[in-house]
Amino acid sequence: MTVLVVDDEGNVRRMLRAILEEEGYSVREAHRAEEALEAVDERSPEVILLDMVLPGMSGLEALGPLGERAPGVPVIMMSGEARLSHAVEATRKGAFHFIEKPLTPEAVVLTVRGALEVSRARDLARALQEELGPGQELVGESRAIEEVRDRVRKVAPTDARTLIVGESGTGKELVATAIHGLSQRRGGPFLRVNSAAIPRDLVESEMFGHERGAFTGATERRRGRFELAHGGTLFLDEVADLGKEAQAKLLRALETGVVQRVGGSESVEVDVRVIAATNRDLRKEVARGRFREDLLFRLEVVPIQLPPLRERPDDLPLLVEHLSGRLRTKQGLSPPVLNGTAMDTLMRYPWPGNVRELLNVLERLAILFPGREAGDEEVAGVLPKGGASSEGVDDPSLRDGSLADRLQAYERQLILGALARSDGNVAAAARELRTDRGNLYRRMKRLGIRE
Repeated sequence: MTVLVVDDEGNVRRMLRAILEEEGYSVREAHRAEEALEAVDERSPEVILLDMVLPGMSGLEALGPLGERAPGVPVIMMSGEARLSHAVEATRKGAFHFIEKPLTPEAVVLTVRGALEVSRARDLARALQEELGPGQELVGESRAIEEVRDRVRKVAPTDARTLIVGESGTGKELVATAIHGLSQRRGGPFLRVNSAAIPRDLVESEMFGHERGAFTGATERRRGRFELAHGGTLFLDEVADLGKEAQAKLLRALETGVVQRVGGSESVEVDVRVIAATNRDLRKEVARGRFREDLLFRLEVVPIQLPPLRERPDDLPLLVEHLSGRLRTKQGLSPPVLNGTAMDTLMRYPWPGNVRELLNVLERLAILFPGREAGDEEVAGVLPKGGASSEGVDDPSLRDGSLADRLQAYERQLILGALARSDGNVAAAARELRTDRGNLYRRMKRLGIRE
C-alpha cells in the first residue's frame, strides 16, 4: 500500500515517512501540489496526505485536480492553522478527513487505516457489482431466486430500509451489494459492519465513532461507519448480535438521521441508507427479550428471505458452472469436469454452509483434481463426513449403535454443520451453538474434527 505525502516541510515528511513505514506502508513524497499531480499521473497511490498550505497551488485548490486524476483515492488534509470552516470546505471538495498539526502517530495511523478501509469497501462493492451485473446478484432459475431478484429490482431505486434474512452462506452481502449498485446511491460508499465480529464494547465506537478520551485507547477523535457512509449505504450484517445499548443508539439514528459519537455531545447529521441482515428469526429474538421490537419494525420495511441451497437443488448445476468460472478467472485454477454421478452426489448433500460451502468444495476439487474428470468418489472424498442428509435421518450412525455412539454422531453433525455455516470460524460456530469457544474446541478435539 502506497501513501503519497505532500508537505513543503521536510521534517514533517520525514516524520510521516517514519510513522507510515513502521506500519508497513510504502511512502512517496512531494513538496508542492504541482509535484503531487505529476506523481499521481505516474502511479496512483492508495492514500494521499495533503497539507493545506503549500507554496504555489494550495492543498484546497489541489483537491479538485487530484480527484480527477486519481478518482476514488482518499485524501487526508493536514493543517497547523485548523479552522472549522477549513474542515468543512475540504470535506465539501471531497477530502476524506481533516487532521490538525502537530500530528501524532496515533492520529496518522488511525486516519490512514480508516481511509484504506473505506477505499477497499468501495472497490469491493464496485467489483462485486461488475461481476454480478444488474439483476444477476444470485445465480439460478428456481422460483425462489426469481422472487428474490424481483424484490431487489423493486426496492433498489428507493431508500427503503431492507432486512435480508437467510442462513450463513446464502448470499446476503451479495444481495445488499446489488441493491446498492442498482440504487441512486451507487456513486457513494458501501460500508459493512459485521456486528458478530466486533467486540461488544467496541460496536458503538465502530458504528458511531468516538471522541478523544472517550475510553482507554481513544487517543484521537474517530468517525464511525455511519459518518463514513454518508451519501451511500451501510450494511449491518448479523444485526441480531448488537447489544441493547447499541440497538437503542441505532434506533435513534434511524429515527432522526443523527448520530452522536461515544463520549461526545455533538449531534452529527447523516444521510445513510441502512440494509440489515441476519441468520436468526428476529421475532423469536424479540420474544426472548434479546432484540427491540421497535428496532425490528424500523429495519424490516422491506424483508427479503433468501432460500437455503438445499431447497433449490435444481440450481446446483448452474451454480457449479458459475463458481467454476470464477475460480478460473479470479484464481487461475482449473476445476475438474464433474460427471453425472459427481453431480448426483453434490445434489444429495444438504449444504449446511450453502453457496459459500459449495465454493469451498469446488476450490478443493480444483486443487486436488485440476483439469481432470471427477466422479462421485472424488466428490464424496472432499465433502464433510456424515453430511448426506440435512436432518441426519439417513446417516446409519444415527440409526444403529448404542445411545452413546448415536449421541456422539449427532453432536459431530451439529458441530460440522455450524462450522460449515460459519466458513470454519470457530468463534462464530460457538455463538450459533450457544457455547463458549473453549468448550467447542474441547468437543472438536474429542470428536476428532480438528487436531
